[in-house]
Amino acid sequence: MFKIVTKRALNDAVFLMSVEAPFIAKKAQPGQFIILRVDEKGERVPFTIADYDREKGTVTVIIQIVGKTTEQLSKLSEGDTILDFVGPLGVPTHVEEGTKSVCVIGGGVGCAIAYPQAKALYNRGIDTTVIAGFRNKDIVILEDEFKAACTDLIITTDDGSYGKKGFVTTALEELIQSGKKFDEVIAIGPVPMMKFVCSVTKKYGIKTIVSLNPVMIDGTGMCGGCRVTVGGETKYACVDGPDFDGHLVNFDELMSRNSTYREQEHACRMMAAAK
Repeated sequence: MFKIVTKRALNDAVFLMSVEAPFIAKKAQPGQFIILRVDEKGERVPFTIADYDREKGTVTVIIQIVGKTTEQLSKLSEGDTILDFVGPLGVPTHVEEGTKSVCVIGGGVGCAIAYPQAKALYNRGIDTTVIAGFRNKDIVILEDEFKAACTDLIITTDDGSYGKKGFVTTALEELIQSGKKFDEVIAIGPVPMMKFVCSVTKKYGIKTIVSLNPVMIDGTGMCGGCRVTVGGETKYACVDGPDFDGHLVNFDELMSRNSTYREQEHACRMMAAAK
C-alpha cells in the first residue's frame, strides 16, 4: 500500500498528490510515468511523474478529474492509501549534450508534465523558455513553480483572461520571428496542440520532442494498446516512449485511436457522476 503524503487542489478539476514511494523516487527521471490502481477492482491508469523528492521518498502526480478512477482519487485524503503504484516506467527524456536553449510548451494539464522537464533543463544551466497555455484564467496551474524553473515564462489563454491572448503556437512563432534561437522544442499537451506546434517548428527546422498519451493498459509493451506510428514504424509509447520525434509522429492516427472508446468513457463518467 502507498500512502498519500500531500494532496492539494490546483483548480476546480485538477489536483496534486504526493505519494510515499521511495524506490520509485530514487530512480525517477523527467519524462517517465507511473501506473496506479486505487483498489482491487480498480483500472490501471498511467500518470506522468510531475516531480519527485529522493530524500523524502515521495513521487508527485497531477491529476485531472475526467473519469471514475480520477473521481475516486479526488475523494481520497492525506494519510489514505493506494493499492498499487508502479514505476518508474518509460524512457526518460533525453537532451543532447551541448544544448543551450530549449522551449518547453505545456498545454492545460499537460503543464504537469512540462514542469519537471523545464526544471531539469534549467537546473542544467540551459536557457529554458516555458510557454504554458490554458483555455482561461480559472484553470492556470503551476505558475509559481514554473517561474522558479525557467528563464522566461509566457502564459497564454485562449480568451485573453490572463497572460497573453491566443494559442501557444502563436507565442512560439512570435518568439522565433523575433530572433529567439531554440536548439529544441519540447511540447506536451493535447494531441492537436502538439501536432500544430510541430507544424510551426518544422518550418524553421527546429528539433521537436512530444510526449504522447495513447490508450495504455499494462505499461510493459505486452498489450499493444499504446501503439503509435512514428516514422512509418510501429512504436509502443510505454516502452519506446512516451517521448518521440514530433516531426515523425502520425498525429491523425493517434487522435483516431484515442477516440476509440469515447462512448464507453462518456458512459463511465456519467456513472461516476451519478454515484
